[in-house]
Amino acid sequence: MSRKKIALIGGGQIGGVLTQLIAQRELGDVVLFDVVEDMPQGKTLDIAEASRIDSFDINLKGANSYSEIAGADLVIITAGLPRKPGMSRDDLLTTNAEIMKKVAEGVKANAPDAIVIIVSNPLDAMVTLFQKVSGFSAEKVFGQAGVLDSSRFSTFIAWELGVSVKDVNAMVLGGHGDTMVPLVRYANVNGIPVMEMLERKYNDKAKAKEVMSAMVERTKMAGGEVVKLLKTGSAFYSPASASIAMAEAILKDEKRLMPVCAYLNGEFGVDGYYVGVPAVLGEGGVEKVVELTLDEEEQKAMDVSVNAVKGLVADLQRLNYI
Repeated sequence: MSRKKIALIGGGQIGGVLTQLIAQRELGDVVLFDVVEDMPQGKTLDIAEASRIDSFDINLKGANSYSEIAGADLVIITAGLPRKPGMSRDDLLTTNAEIMKKVAEGVKANAPDAIVIIVSNPLDAMVTLFQKVSGFSAEKVFGQAGVLDSSRFSTFIAWELGVSVKDVNAMVLGGHGDTMVPLVRYANVNGIPVMEMLERKYNDKAKAKEVMSAMVERTKMAGGEVVKLLKTGSAFYSPASASIAMAEAILKDEKRLMPVCAYLNGEFGVDGYYVGVPAVLGEGGVEKVVELTLDEEEQKAMDVSVNAVKGLVADLQRLNYI
C-alpha cells in the first residue's frame, strides 16, 4: 500500500511544524512548497536529518514549483502573511487574498482530487476564496479554526478548575475572529458542566459567570495575545497541531466530530457561507454537518458571527476576488 502524498503550501512557521508533526506520525510523504527559493528545501532537509533520531521513514521534499505537488491526496494551506501586533485577522484580507488566489490556481492545476484544509487568515474569507477559484466541491474544502479555538478555550478552563485538560470538552463555533462563539452551556469536564463546577468553586453564581466571561473573552483574543507576546509573528505550534488532528481524521477515516469551517446549506439557518460548525471528518472530507440546539443568547451570538463572515465575503466580492 503506497503512502499518502501531503502537500503543504507555505513554508513558514506553521508549515515547518506541520512537516515535523507529519513526519513524526508518519502520516504520509510530504512536499513543502513555498515561493521563497531554497527555504522549503532547507527546512525539509533539516527535518529529514532527524529521521534516525525520531524513528520516522517518509519522503520529505521542499519545492518552489506547484508541479511538485502533483497528485497530492491532502493539501494544507498556511500561505500568507502572519499577523503583526495591532492587526486584526481581517486586516490581512487584501494581501492574503492575492496570495490565496494564486495558491488556488496552483492546487487546481496540479492536485485536482485533493482534500484541502486551509489555515490562512482571515480564515472564513480565505476558505471561500479558495473554493470559488478552484471550483472544488465544498465538502473537500474547509478551514481549520474551531479545533484550535476549542483547544484554547479548554486550556483556560482546565487552568481555572485545576483539572486535566484531557478531560475538558468545549467547543467554539462561528467565524474565526473576534465574534467567535465559545459554547459555555455545552462545556464540561467528563460530562460535568463547567458552570456547575465554577459555581461550586466560588459558591457564587455571579462570580462564576464573571470568571467564565473572562475565559470566553480570552479565547476570542487568544491569537492576538500570542501575537502581542511574540511581537514578530503569530501562533504557529497550536495551529499546526490543530491541523494535524484534522489531517489524521481524514487520512485515517476516523469520522471525528470536530468544529470545522464548513460550507452550510441551510444548517444553523445559514445558506451558502463557510462558518465554523460541528462536522464529521473522514476520508470524504466534511462528511456531515451536525446541528445542535442553540438557546436565544447563543443564537444571537452566532448570528453576529455569521454576519461578520458575510461582511468579509462581501469585501471579497467588492474587490472582485470572487
